[in-house]
Amino acid sequence: MPSHNPHQPGSSEPAPAPRTAGWVAAWGLCCALGLYAGQCAGQVSTPPGSSVNLSTHPATPDDMGSFLARKGLTERLGEQAERLGEQVGNAGRAVGNKASELVVTAMGFLGVPYKRGGNNFDQGFDCSGFVKAMFEQTVGLVLPRRSSEQAAATQAIEPGDMQPGDLVFFNTLKSTFSHVGIYVGDNKFIHSPRSGAVVRVEDMRVAYWSRRFDGARRVAVQGSATPTPLPAATP
Repeated sequence: MPSHNPHQPGSSEPAPAPRTAGWVAAWGLCCALGLYAGQCAGQVSTPPGSSVNLSTHPATPDDMGSFLARKGLTERLGEQAERLGEQVGNAGRAVGNKASELVVTAMGFLGVPYKRGGNNFDQGFDCSGFVKAMFEQTVGLVLPRRSSEQAAATQAIEPGDMQPGDLVFFNTLKSTFSHVGIYVGDNKFIHSPRSGAVVRVEDMRVAYWSRRFDGARRVAVQGSATPTPLPAATP
């Protein structure tokens, strides 16, 4: 029966990423709308002694497009949006690449013996030591040492949203979050299970693991949401 033991704690606090591109694009659009509103206010002229109901002359999308084109703003706003999209896409690809690299690196340690308190190749690994070592080596993040602390430092996600590189937690010692592994896709995870065993891949759908599944959590990356508080432990 897989088991897990407590270890020494660590810490991690990823720095937030800048978000200037979004503000630049929003500022540009606001300026354009402000200029357009000002022009509309000055475009309607009335001859002496007559009146015009401005509500009967609303601005149309074509008017806005023509105005932006005349001011040379259409292309500029398009470039801002394109740059912002590229930055978001690049960030997503970087996270995906890191997750793939993490899984590939973890697979390279298949067969390394379990060692209580171990967190490197020479010593061997326990479950949380294995996770900690993989993230330090691949992502450059220092996670806490105990599996329960790793759960507290990460963001809860729905099982259906799991992606390779996410953490999966299990109750193997009648205690929540007492065991941890790294999700590799297709309902499989890699972990260091117990004394006398080695780092290996398991299927989460196996009865033993499915009954003890405590949930999936995602390691915070730059600019992501803050960790989700853990639920109260069940007596």
